[in-house]
Amino acid sequence: MTQPGMTQPTRALPARTRRDQHRMAVLTYPGVALFELSVVIEVFGIPRPELDAPWWYELDVCAIEPGSQPVLGMSLDVRHGLDTFSAADTVVLPCWQPERPVPDAVRDALLTVYSRGGRLVSICSGAFVLAATGLLDGRTATTHWMHAGTLARAYPNIRVDPGVLYAGDDRVLTAAGSAAAIDMCLHLVRTDHGAAIANQVARRLVAPPHRDGGQAQFVAAPVATSEDSRIHDAIAWAGQHLGQPITVAIMASRAHMSQRQFTRRFREVTGTSPIDWLIGRRVAASLPLLEGGDEPVAQVATRVGFATAQTYRYHFRDRMKTTPQAYRATFKD
Repeated sequence: MTQPGMTQPTRALPARTRRDQHRMAVLTYPGVALFELSVVIEVFGIPRPELDAPWWYELDVCAIEPGSQPVLGMSLDVRHGLDTFSAADTVVLPCWQPERPVPDAVRDALLTVYSRGGRLVSICSGAFVLAATGLLDGRTATTHWMHAGTLARAYPNIRVDPGVLYAGDDRVLTAAGSAAAIDMCLHLVRTDHGAAIANQVARRLVAPPHRDGGQAQFVAAPVATSEDSRIHDAIAWAGQHLGQPITVAIMASRAHMSQRQFTRRFREVTGTSPIDWLIGRRVAASLPLLEGGDEPVAQVATRVGFATAQTYRYHFRDRMKTTPQAYRATFKD
């Protein structure tokens, strides 16, 4: 499981693309999740001439059957159909009822996009639509943690990882629950335009370019007890002192707990151990240093608290599925 405190990368880091334009399409249907649809429109459907980008996206909102799409007591007037959807360079599938059959026309449209070299993206239970095409077989995929078991049982050839915010490669990507739509969309911008542009878009969304944590942190009840508050205080302190030597004993002392009690409560609150959380936070803290600077990897490792560059490289590869050098080459400003 990806640990709280780190950004979720795709399982393989694709090369940036450069083109004169990039056509995107998002699929709607009666009852579509408005939050996910709105995030896609906000990121890709609004012209952004203020950005120093060589091109931006052209987004079409499409439907299986164009026309009025009833959603929560109102309706969306969607003009484009699957012909427009299947002609796009990147297509996005919002939440889908897992028990709802996937129409053959939708499967055919997705396979058409893939056969042309296009990019397929799902959000939340939209992964069930991608799964129905067979394109997720043999791949790592994610969905909302509530649906992960259902997806794994229905499609045993998919490696379902319920502990990440998004997963995939340069052609097929899946995102977790609804808010992970923001993480996924920012990742696509990063991949296409680099870290600097993605960071500017994140600022306009008032969202972090790298969100801390996997889905595990959202499963537990969000209301903190007095002990939880002490855990959060220790987490906040550690996050501000990553470059210093930090042990479980030190964090437990900050929380005014014994190490045993602290470790147990920490796992209950975060879904992981203090050490794994700390490693994830340090890896996450190193990302902007790799993206925005030219410091040697060994110096980056020291700045975020790793004892040696070798240890840093090991944990970076374990979590990011690439090396610090390769990450820098892909995402450097």
